[in-house]
Amino acid sequence: MSAIAEEIQRQKLPFAAIVIGAACVILALLFEWAEPLYFVVILICGIPIIWGAIMGVLEDHDITADVLVSIAIVAAVLIGEYESAADVAVIMQIGAFLEEATVNRANSQLVKLEGLTPNVARVVSGGRDETVPIEKVRLGDTVRIAPGEIIPVDGVVAVGSSSVDTSMLTGESVPVDIAPGDSVSSGTTNMFGSIDVTVDRVGEDATAARMARMLELASANRSRIVRTADRVAVYIVVIALSVAILTYLFTMDAVRAVTVLVVFCPCALILATPTAIMAAAANMSTRGVLVKNGGALEALAGVDTVLMDKTGTLTTGTMSCMGFESTSDVSAEEIAHLVSSLESRSEHPLGKAIAKYGNGNSEVEGFEYLPGQGVKGTVDGRSVVAGNARMMADACPEGLDTARVRGSLAESDGYTVIYAGIDGRTVGIAMVADTVRNGSAATISELRDLGLETIMLTGDNGTVAKKVSSSLGMDDVVWECLPEDKLKTVEAISKDHRTCMIGDGINDAPSLKLADVGISMGGIGSRIARDSSDIVFMKDDVSKLPGVIRLSRRTLLTIKVGIAFSLILNTLAMVMAVMGWMGPVAGALVHNIGSVIVIIAAAMLLKHDCWSDSTQDVPDASPATA
Repeated sequence: MSAIAEEIQRQKLPFAAIVIGAACVILALLFEWAEPLYFVVILICGIPIIWGAIMGVLEDHDITADVLVSIAIVAAVLIGEYESAADVAVIMQIGAFLEEATVNRANSQLVKLEGLTPNVARVVSGGRDETVPIEKVRLGDTVRIAPGEIIPVDGVVAVGSSSVDTSMLTGESVPVDIAPGDSVSSGTTNMFGSIDVTVDRVGEDATAARMARMLELASANRSRIVRTADRVAVYIVVIALSVAILTYLFTMDAVRAVTVLVVFCPCALILATPTAIMAAAANMSTRGVLVKNGGALEALAGVDTVLMDKTGTLTTGTMSCMGFESTSDVSAEEIAHLVSSLESRSEHPLGKAIAKYGNGNSEVEGFEYLPGQGVKGTVDGRSVVAGNARMMADACPEGLDTARVRGSLAESDGYTVIYAGIDGRTVGIAMVADTVRNGSAATISELRDLGLETIMLTGDNGTVAKKVSSSLGMDDVVWECLPEDKLKTVEAISKDHRTCMIGDGINDAPSLKLADVGISMGGIGSRIARDSSDIVFMKDDVSKLPGVIRLSRRTLLTIKVGIAFSLILNTLAMVMAVMGWMGPVAGALVHNIGSVIVIIAAAMLLKHDCWSDSTQDVPDASPATA
């Protein structure tokens, strides 16, 4: 119920109006002297509803259930049934408050994107560097980026070697080694060596600016999620007004005609959606699932296609060493000990993974990191080198050809390969990979059992992407995806299908925003991805997805049953009002009984068990990235 507490804190004035209104209604019911308090309730709870309905019709040309509620309040006041008007106003405000408590109020991702790149850059000229505003950087300028800094421009490396974290663009956790002649993009992070970059794209053409523009367009192009109650509200308004007019024409009894409007006010219908969504959201919160947009639960029930990012969603997003292989007369155990000891001094993600695997504890002398290549040093009196093939060609050419044959096979299986050299010759390889997340395969199986098509989106190459998607049993896969590629894929599929996108990175944010429902991984994921999504998995547990979909379907069923019950109840009350068998006071009583029944039905969602524990399978140690 934390969402309600947060909403109370944020909306102190509306909440106070509800409390005061409810207190006034109770006092007026108990004591005759307090009946004038009905006017206070109508003023503080009813006027805002009426004004909102008027503005909605005039500005947005949008007829919702609020219109009929407003008509009912005005009609009740006109015939002197102030109690009915007050009851309707308070019930409506409670429903609106509950619904608002589940609505996403964070729409600040565009502001955050402005912080993806620095506001300044160091431009090198005449052997000196000068810090200038980013808007003054021109094509052809040379910009210097120190280790650990975010790259402020798009360009080509002119001087220096390093490794770059490109997860913002590709979502992949393996850093990319760069050397002179390689391209770099704004918003990515220079991890180790200092580099000079010749600028080839600036301003609106730069990568980070295009990302912000894509997110803005995705937000603008996304269809508004229309509540089930609002879809039927137009028909309710037309029917209620028509019956009221006909009643007056046939009976010439204005009180009876106005009573029709009062009794047909859909209080139970109004409460059906917010109470069901609030209960479902509370149920999900106990499983570490945060619902930011209540309307997304209705939309999720109709989804038929689930698009899933790979790294950090279906996989752990953390590199792990899968082992060493010897390609020489040196044992794999000895290679593992020497190389892991050397890598214990490294800050590179691949080096850390190798150090953790081998648990090397020997002292390292003369440690040296060569950006974009690897590391070297002396371990137990032996010269040890670990890095890419380019480094080995210079440092350990003997045995490299044999090791590269085995390395190529490992890479085709999805591993990232680190070559190991000892005393001037290449002796083996270390295999590193991101591993499939616990429960991913079972989750895909459950989604398919629910009748959903599953598609994986990844920045990996085709060979690795196909292997991973096939091992998980997914229906389709799209590989080598940049943010615009993911966005185009979601846009194309959304033309004929109801889509759900689940991801964790900045590169997923535009797609999360464009899909009918966006779900982000809250722990490992970026803040921009969380802000762009409708639902957040706070515990990074993708196995919760089938349960969320099942609960959303049950929630929509509960909403539809509540609306159907409300319509039947109001129709019966309307017939009795037309015949003169029911007055406004009895009508208000019917409203309250119907509302209580709907709330009880929605409350059952709090304990509804839609969660499966079968997804907790054994972790898959197969590689998940190249």
